[in-house]
Amino acid sequence: MAPLVRIGTRRSKLALTQSGMMQRAIGRALGVAEADIPEAVPLVEIVTTGDRVQDRRLMEIGGKALFTKEIEEALLEGRVDVAVHSMKDVPVDQPDGLCIAAVPPREDARDAFVSEAFATFADLPVGARLGTASLRRQAQALALRPDLKIEMLRGNVDTRLRKLAEGEFDAILLAVSGLNRLGFAAVIRERLSLDDFLPAPGQGALALQTRTDDLNADWVEALNDPMTALAVAAERGAMTALEGSCRTAVGAHAMIADGQLRLTTEMLAPDGSARWRRAGELGDLSASDIIDQARALGLRLGAEVHGAAGDQRVAP
Repeated sequence: MAPLVRIGTRRSKLALTQSGMMQRAIGRALGVAEADIPEAVPLVEIVTTGDRVQDRRLMEIGGKALFTKEIEEALLEGRVDVAVHSMKDVPVDQPDGLCIAAVPPREDARDAFVSEAFATFADLPVGARLGTASLRRQAQALALRPDLKIEMLRGNVDTRLRKLAEGEFDAILLAVSGLNRLGFAAVIRERLSLDDFLPAPGQGALALQTRTDDLNADWVEALNDPMTALAVAAERGAMTALEGSCRTAVGAHAMIADGQLRLTTEMLAPDGSARWRRAGELGDLSASDIIDQARALGLRLGAEVHGAAGDQRVAP
């Protein structure tokens, strides 16, 4: 069988798991028999610069776009037809000819506290070693516990859990969504509150990136979840206004309940010594331009936060 849709994916266990989920969903949307899906919707593994360089923070080597650049090149060159990304890794500005065509249903957006010895974040002793490569998580942790020693932790989920087990850290922070998708939910000691640890914009969501010519393909529309797409649009609007990147500690999360969207966004000083937060709502989610309204809400709240916080970027 000739491939119908080729999926570009990173080689990490989490990326392959997420892409495998979308592989099955795309195959079913195309009406392909389950046994034929791997052949009809093949995974094309692509090693990105972000995967190759594991000994430095992303801000030192070019930011999160290093997880998408090579896959985007494959899309533009026609070597793959769709890319599956973690939404929080996708820059707001899309390369010419590419677009975010669909946003599937979201997983749990919270951060996870993982430790061999301690049941909760609050239980960490003074001076405990907390592993994370995220400037946002670092700042949020220090805002609550300035006594903690933050240590750089990169690598795939298996590597991070191994380093924890070997005693390199007293605890680490990871995304609940990745642990759930990998079947590692049992290692989570505490799901951290959205108030204390406001997630990264788009955390827990996936992005299906295609060429703009494929934007309205039937299989693409079948995978889009309108409410997740709406929440993500608001969060990414805030990220745009806050110039969110690996060099800034920013969070944004939108919740939809009772016909209302509520967006909260914040920026923190990298050392956790200050945090600036704003929240706002949208009431009529049935409006024809609701995606634009959500993005505009994010832009407005993000601009308010940025105006209060000023430049909190960390030099590369």
